[in-house]
Formats: sequence, C-alpha cells, structure tokens
Amino acid sequence: MVLALKLTKIGNSVGSVFPKEVMARLHVEQGDTLYLTEAPGGFRVTPYEPEFEEQMEAARRVMKKRRNVLRELAK
Repeated sequence: MVLALKLTKIGNSVGSVFPKEVMARLHVEQGDTLYLTEAPGGFRVTPYEPEFEEQMEAARRVMKKRRNVLRELAK
C-alpha cells in the first residue's frame, strides 16, 4: 500500500493528515504518539516506541536466563 501524505502548515509547525484507513491499520487515534524511525531504504512510522521494545527484549533475555530464580521469587 502506497499513500501520498500532504504536508500542511499548522501554526509555526508542519503536519500531515493521515487517512482513516491508515489510522485504523496502525491502531491509533487522535492524540496518540507515532514514532518515525530510520529503516533500510527510508523511514518507518510506528505507534511503538523503539527504545521500549529494546528494553523489553533485554527483559525477555533475563527472564529466560533466570527463569528458576524468578519462579522462586514468585513463591
């Protein structure tokens, strides 16, 4: 799916209007935050914070490595 987004002046800034279909596919609504990240060949817009995802991946590695310790602490 390729969509052209027009940039418009909003006060002293510039913004873009996302069609309803795009917002539905991203599972976002007005007021939500989107993140623009560099990707191979361009940029990617996502509702997920990349830094948080890195932190969660580190947590998953610790939980996998220290599974027995976490089970004991949960008792």
